[in-house]
Amino acid sequence: MRSHFLRGLVLLTAFALPALASAHEVYVLSRSEVRHALALPSFSEWHTVLANLGQFVFWGFIAALIIFVVFFVSISRVLERRFDPFLAKLPPYAPVISRITIGIAFLAASYHQALFGPELPLVGTFGAYANIVTGALILIGLMIVVGFYTRIAALAAFVLFGIEVWAHGIYMLTYANYLGELLLLLILGAHALAFHSEKYDTVHLSVRLARTKKKFAPYAFLILRVAFGISLLYASFYAKILHNNLALMVASLPLAGHTQSLAQVFGFGPHFLVLGAAIVEILIAVFFILGIEIRFTSLFLLFWLSLSLWYFGEAVWPHIILIGIPIAFIFYGYDTYSLEGWLFKREGREPVL
Repeated sequence: MRSHFLRGLVLLTAFALPALASAHEVYVLSRSEVRHALALPSFSEWHTVLANLGQFVFWGFIAALIIFVVFFVSISRVLERRFDPFLAKLPPYAPVISRITIGIAFLAASYHQALFGPELPLVGTFGAYANIVTGALILIGLMIVVGFYTRIAALAAFVLFGIEVWAHGIYMLTYANYLGELLLLLILGAHALAFHSEKYDTVHLSVRLARTKKKFAPYAFLILRVAFGISLLYASFYAKILHNNLALMVASLPLAGHTQSLAQVFGFGPHFLVLGAAIVEILIAVFFILGIEIRFTSLFLLFWLSLSLWYFGEAVWPHIILIGIPIAFIFYGYDTYSLEGWLFKREGREPVL
């Protein structure tokens, strides 16, 4: 079974790399290329399916096979008994990873003068107040990283997120992962390994806030998981379905530092690459939202995201949040409201992957 799994994973490589490598086309393309792609009418995904039906069925079968193999390996009682004593020690560190991730992301945003992504420069949204916002981002980032009045910092970040929503509308669903992180901070606070840790909450938190924390704490990682899935889902829908010429341009044009396009490197038609990219990213998003194969999906995302950063030579800072959240999910595992957690969490054990 192991050899078949590894073989299937290798076969999936050529299909999945373009999918995740082009997850944020607005980071890879120049502004003029983005404007040109947005002005073009989208091509038909359905016609692409019909034109590549054989490849579509083959790679769909490979993907389904890997998903089922991982699922049955993951719920193996032998593996659960072996790994669960170790995995059970990890969840307390997940909120810390989440907190430090978003804190570093805000510090990086202040340094690069753009909030959430390079396509959202501070000057473009805040104009003459960009320098003030830069100072606010530094303060917010430092407070969150060290865990000093974390909830107040999160509220301030909420205001900035709200201003971006006012300025850019529904596009901000691309960054719903930040919203999920901020809600987690508001619920759990700094949690542990912080200036104001759980002990601080126990002593100083008002009765009303303590009750609110106790009531919503079980939903904190559910909220983060769904928000993260929504951000991935919308990013894929925006660049690979609604404005799929963004992804098509990435797939069909040689990018900086490369003599061949992705389509030429992997031997697929560029339209088929975009179709596969959309399907893979939508599956990843749905798996996060429903809570299916959480650890495997997180590892998959991290691995291909790393290859994407290496291949395209992209700036790392916009991806900090995309790296940190999956790591937090690897540590946290399955919450009670995840589909696999609900169905297969038993006797103190949970699916390994």
